[in-house]
Amino acid sequence: MSVLVYIENIEGTFKKSGFEAVSYAKTIAGLLGEEVNALSIGAVPPAELEKLAQYGADKVIKIENDQLKQFINQAYAQLIANVAKSTGAKTIILSNTFNGKGLAPRIAVKLDAVLCDGAINIPAIAGDVWTIKKSVFSSKAIATEELKAAVKVIALTPNSVETKEAPVPAQIETFQSELLSNDLATTIQEIVRATDKVSLPDATIVVSAGRGMKGPENWRIIEELADVLGAATACSKPVSDAGWRPHAEHVGQTGLAVSPNLYIAIGISGAIQHLAGVSSSKTIVVINKDPDAPFFKVADYGIVGDAFEIVPKLTEAIKAFKN
Repeated sequence: MSVLVYIENIEGTFKKSGFEAVSYAKTIAGLLGEEVNALSIGAVPPAELEKLAQYGADKVIKIENDQLKQFINQAYAQLIANVAKSTGAKTIILSNTFNGKGLAPRIAVKLDAVLCDGAINIPAIAGDVWTIKKSVFSSKAIATEELKAAVKVIALTPNSVETKEAPVPAQIETFQSELLSNDLATTIQEIVRATDKVSLPDATIVVSAGRGMKGPENWRIIEELADVLGAATACSKPVSDAGWRPHAEHVGQTGLAVSPNLYIAIGISGAIQHLAGVSSSKTIVVINKDPDAPFFKVADYGIVGDAFEIVPKLTEAIKAFKN
């Protein structure tokens, strides 16, 4: 018996959320007295695969296929299910990322399993009945679920658990599995990635701004603060709608939901739709000249003042501190 954890990669490099998933799987495997099998699909260098063993993966299973260089939902879900059946895994874990949200329900159907998507804690285990918490209603509430089926698929919310190193000897094996033509009915021709900035879904720090910046020409001070913090940049919906920033940076109920360790909101009033996408952030800092801005009601720290005065001073203070 084993716990199977699928680790997604971006052009051969594992994401932080993947190492969180391995740590999470290691803890659950310890409770069950089982080993951890980490699954990687696509071309990943051996040195990168060995990193999974640093977080407790007893065995790393790799699948390499020229047809799988890009993520294909149907094919990846079938392969993960095949590996789960081959290894006798009754617990399958993956990250609740954009790809994970598409994979998890497919895998659950293929394995006749119960699904918990958006998990945020280690389950309490009593035999086949597991009690687990998950975020619901755009992270405005937390639900407690009981997972009673023998096979369980859990999609872990990024940044909800800490990565913990638990080094074991790296064992890397290759898994061969045939794919049906239907699994490859959809193909990805091209993916264009922004390689010069921190990925927003995986960022531990996010610097976000809204209409209080008055125009796209003023975004330089936001980017400078993000650079010094090693943070991703984001924006409110009105900003992306106006074309000031790309829609890929829009966070909120109709945009990306993020859960960084630190979310800095600058010149954003804090409409309920925006809060729905950022409320699971561990620490929220708000900078706004309106003392009655709704965002202050949920902020851990707030600064009332002009962002054009405060943000440059904050950036310089952080630079001085780091030096």
